[in-house]
Amino acid sequence: MTLTLLVLFSSVSVALAVYRIVSGPTHADRVVALDILLAAGVALCIAAALYTERTVFLDVGIGLSLVAFVATMGWARLIERTPRKAADASSSAGSQS
Repeated sequence: MTLTLLVLFSSVSVALAVYRIVSGPTHADRVVALDILLAAGVALCIAAALYTERTVFLDVGIGLSLVAFVATMGWARLIERTPRKAADASSSAGSQS
């Protein structure tokens, strides 16, 4: 029962995160959605470890969480260094198409 709920809520999180990645509207929204997507992946790794009773999935989850942390920090620094007018122009150009 608990594993089923974990997989169900993780799947809903993945669907909502994919929607936010596609629809935006800002780069920061996409970065947060990517972070949520990776967190749901970690939750699914934990669910797989619990279901199969194998610890190898926990190692995968730990690796994925480390990659997610580094990627989020990298994207946040990139967004922070992007000039504001260039970021506004790219987001408004995407919304007009």
